[in-house]
Amino acid sequence: MLVQVEPQNIYLVGLMGAGKTTIGRQLARRLAWRFVDSDHEIVARTGVNIPTVFEIEGEAGFRRRESQVVEELTTLRHIVMATGGGVVLAKENREHLRCNGMVVFLDVSPRQLYERTRHDKNRPLLQVDNPFGRLEALHAERWPLYQDVADVIIDASSCNAQSIVQTIIQEYQQRCSP
Repeated sequence: MLVQVEPQNIYLVGLMGAGKTTIGRQLARRLAWRFVDSDHEIVARTGVNIPTVFEIEGEAGFRRRESQVVEELTTLRHIVMATGGGVVLAKENREHLRCNGMVVFLDVSPRQLYERTRHDKNRPLLQVDNPFGRLEALHAERWPLYQDVADVIIDASSCNAQSIVQTIIQEYQQRCSP
């Protein structure tokens, strides 16, 4: 007999600007769980902001740190974690997320992501001549990986945070009910 196991965590994935941190905080508050943001954890551990990590260690160094943080945080229980946009690039990160909780992909169009992030200087991958083109390329590259790891996919382009939080809670409850 197959026994369904309750997911112990909820992980939010998606590109930068998808709303992972905003929604994650509200979701954690509603569930009375701890909220963690993998990027904020990297900042806390290094003592510098993400652009500085990229500048000193490059993207490869940042990704190594990100994988270490994800491995550690996925051992916790009853957390809502907002992940960095590139967390899905590493197979081991996808496995840690998939095996330790419910993964929610907040899908947002590149145009909407651009509108949300165009003035944010803390996005090192967007400090290029054509940030919209970069977002389109990142979306095309990462979308299949987000889709692969996700238990739930939510179009977060036009919904408000409260309705997205409610949808996630309903999905979580469905997975936990006998």
